[in-house]
Amino acid sequence: MTTVTTYEIRRVGPRIGAEVIGVDLARPLDEATADALRRAFEEHKVLVFRNQHLTPDQHVEAVRVFAEPFDHPTAVKDAANPLVYPYNVRQTGKASTWHIGGLWRSPVFAVESLTYEEVPELGGHTLWADLQAAYDDLSEPFKALLASVGATYDADPKNYAQGTARTAVAETVEHPVVLEHPVTGRKGLFISTSALGLTGVTPQEGKVLLDHLLRHASSPDYTIRFGWNPGDFVLWDNRATWHYAVDDYGDGARVYRKVIGVERPGDTTATA
Repeated sequence: MTTVTTYEIRRVGPRIGAEVIGVDLARPLDEATADALRRAFEEHKVLVFRNQHLTPDQHVEAVRVFAEPFDHPTAVKDAANPLVYPYNVRQTGKASTWHIGGLWRSPVFAVESLTYEEVPELGGHTLWADLQAAYDDLSEPFKALLASVGATYDADPKNYAQGTARTAVAETVEHPVVLEHPVTGRKGLFISTSALGLTGVTPQEGKVLLDHLLRHASSPDYTIRFGWNPGDFVLWDNRATWHYAVDDYGDGARVYRKVIGVERPGDTTATA
């Protein structure tokens, strides 16, 4: 039998980001708490749970509260659970660009999550930017233009795997640059630094638009920043934010495990 959990959701930024205090994700959650956490996730888009120290199996079950854990076709898998992907930046390299996960597939991942095992003594923080707030601040004529514009990306999942040699782009996938969130119905920018170009406009127009959108969406006006300790767990909405791992810690340790989630049937609203 599970017990009702007493907890606090503490906002850490005016736009996005919250820390959840008093929830132990290593234990089964009562349904009322799980529902409240899903609502908080829709609102805050980035949730941090400190000092969790989740095992690989517990990490997968924590993600399952929010989405269906995804079996990645090219990622290196943890020996304890094939839905968990271990990373050590000393071997895999760093992801120090603004990006969205899973752009090789359509739809992209609904959520991404990390459990930190080793972190540098100083630095190694992560930034997230609110792509929905960035969209809200665009002018109405510009929003109208972007409604018919898409962005193309490499469709080969192997070329997104850290630590692998990238091959030439053989096939592309297109995503709209304005995404209506399938759960909340809210519109937001949907753009990544890995975009190959824009569709619906000329190449020259596309370059100007893409440069502007990337600068606009990464503005400090839309960002939140978190630092880490071993055992911390973070979950973010991959369809409403993009993220950046700050490379300011030299050859220090940064070891973590990732679990990805995708939409379950029924995880949409009538307005989406």
